[in-house]
Amino acid sequence: MLGLTDLTHYFCGMAENILILDFGSQYTQLIARRVRELNVYCEIHPYNNPPVITDNTKGVILSGGPCSVLDDDAPDIDLLPYTSKVPVLGICYGAQLMAHKEGGEVMPSRIREYGRAKLNKVDQHNALFKEIEVDTQVWMSHGDTITKLPKGFEVIASTESINVGAYKVKDEDIYGIQFHPEVTHTVHGKDILRNFVVHICKSTQDWTPDIFIESTIDQLKTQLGNDKVVMGLSGGVDSSVAATLVHRAIGANLYCIFVDNGLLRHHEFQDVLDSYQHMGLNVKGVDAKDRFYKALKGLSDPEEKRKAIGKTFIEVFDEEAHRIKDVKWLGQGTIYPDVIESISVKGPSATIKSHHNVGGLPDFMKLKVVEPLNTLFKDEVRLVGKNLEIDDVILGRHPFPGPGLGIRILGDVTPDKVKILQEVDHIFITGLKEYGLYQDVWQALAVLLPVQSVGVMGDERTYENVVSLRAVSSLDGMTADWCHLPYEFLADMSNKIINSVKGVNRVVYDISSKPPATIEWE
Repeated sequence: MLGLTDLTHYFCGMAENILILDFGSQYTQLIARRVRELNVYCEIHPYNNPPVITDNTKGVILSGGPCSVLDDDAPDIDLLPYTSKVPVLGICYGAQLMAHKEGGEVMPSRIREYGRAKLNKVDQHNALFKEIEVDTQVWMSHGDTITKLPKGFEVIASTESINVGAYKVKDEDIYGIQFHPEVTHTVHGKDILRNFVVHICKSTQDWTPDIFIESTIDQLKTQLGNDKVVMGLSGGVDSSVAATLVHRAIGANLYCIFVDNGLLRHHEFQDVLDSYQHMGLNVKGVDAKDRFYKALKGLSDPEEKRKAIGKTFIEVFDEEAHRIKDVKWLGQGTIYPDVIESISVKGPSATIKSHHNVGGLPDFMKLKVVEPLNTLFKDEVRLVGKNLEIDDVILGRHPFPGPGLGIRILGDVTPDKVKILQEVDHIFITGLKEYGLYQDVWQALAVLLPVQSVGVMGDERTYENVVSLRAVSSLDGMTADWCHLPYEFLADMSNKIINSVKGVNRVVYDISSKPPATIEWE
């Protein structure tokens, strides 16, 4: 199995890297994203399962976290293997932990700081705050405060509320900051991270899409040799980029399968097949609509629907894979956030919703797994795809869930309901493109509600379906805000949908953000 461990060893063995130890902060992935935006490779590992640093580890960042260092069961770690070898930056909890372990005093804050604050004192001679001005805005999120620093520690930044806004250990490259440089509300946060990662850690900024492509293809050639790989495609960014990388490595030994589960968008099955033919991929389309509809018959619970879709997909895919002689590998478009989630600080998070591509393969498939993208974030996947010259139609495509429209039809799924939602979705997505709004939206979707409402068409009373339109802005789907689409556009969409789609007489617009809502309704 070519998983995270193998790729981590490969990249860390050849590339400089920054190690991020996760103490449970909601912002940990943002730290990694900001570091990678500096073209420096980094990895997130849980504090309770840290790796051994290598000669190529240039520095360590300790994340924030929801706990207090004063708690009896507070997350703890022996920091000496890191502080004795490389520069270390503690953020929020990480800063408090280092101070606390060295004999400093951390106390519950008399005045808690949550949100925006300003640094009213900054040691601009310090390497961490090079070119950072006094009164720069930072983002705070803490209930404890470092009230007394250990011997040998010195304050290098303060706010009006707290004296120890940031500190440095004298004569050592060990730093702690109470605020979060990774969030955009810290105006010069990226500059502070650049000062640490590039100037203090002296990292070479060579983590680029071209380097990733070259090293990944070489690794795939070594790993796969002359073996055959089968891969399920979806028409989305991740599977398309992953398939292209594997194809570059092994050519005709890659066999791709695209399953029509009857829950795709309007004309999507043929459109996707056509797009893959232009990419030179060997793709077989499988029409399994009736099989999925049969598996979904009578199911209304979201988890039951997802599991039925996932089970049927695996069965169909396994049957098709067995038609390929001597196939040994399954290619997947798993990306880094999926990997991080599976090895999180507290173990796999509580299940919000399951997905048929997450959780591994049933034993009967007997295939090893290759995941060429499992060190990349979503935006990095798109950059790699662009350098691979994959069509912008695929790279710019909005995320689409594996279970498809099956989780956008609330309640039971029938072919008639799928047809209604396909037509509604087609009008909405086409409209976004015609109005020049599609690229401004991270994800757009339509939902068929299990609600009927009274309406009037002509002189007749109707009692038909309600659909909800949803469009959100986001960086990676972890958080999202609803898009403020123009009223004129929404009015046009409502009018076209009601007039064109038989069975719909009311259109609503979802203005919920994530959290507390999720992007999808199921």
